[in-house]
Amino acid sequence: MMERPAIALSRFAGADAGQWQITSIDEFRGAGLPAARFLAIDDDASAGNAAWTLRGASSNLRYTTASERATLQARQEGLGRPAATRAALIPIRKTAEWWAMAQDERRAVYERGSHLPIGLDYLPGVARKLYHSRDHGEPFDFLTWFEFAPDQEAAFDHMLVRLRACAEWDYVDREVDIRLTRVMR
Repeated sequence: MMERPAIALSRFAGADAGQWQITSIDEFRGAGLPAARFLAIDDDASAGNAAWTLRGASSNLRYTTASERATLQARQEGLGRPAATRAALIPIRKTAEWWAMAQDERRAVYERGSHLPIGLDYLPGVARKLYHSRDHGEPFDFLTWFEFAPDQEAAFDHMLVRLRACAEWDYVDREVDIRLTRVMR
């Protein structure tokens, strides 16, 4: 029997040094996170004195159809764009009620809230990547990483207001909004 390779977890650490300066940590629902000055991503050296560490695995798009995935790929630009000097890391934990639903029931809530169409309205200005944490014993279920240019920050904030008004957010019991600015070297 062939062994499957271990899943590589990306690490986000609130530390004394890192690629991103933390400008704010706001609790939206539930407990927040301790203060930290910088965010180190996948960096062992900077994370030594971490106030907190969050881990997640990049995975397939679990609630997305092939057609929706094609639309996303056609419109979303990649991460790491030079102009995208602002970012947000938003860890989210869903309720036990959410996880007790079958996959099709969760997809129905996702559709009812127009989660994907809302996100599409802000492409290509806001790029995103989702990390799954629930299956790895982490305190959050998802870590969502967003990058955008400073002139897109108001649009990003508007997108969050719209997403948080969706039916899906009735199932969120912990959410933290961490805002960042890229450290220029």
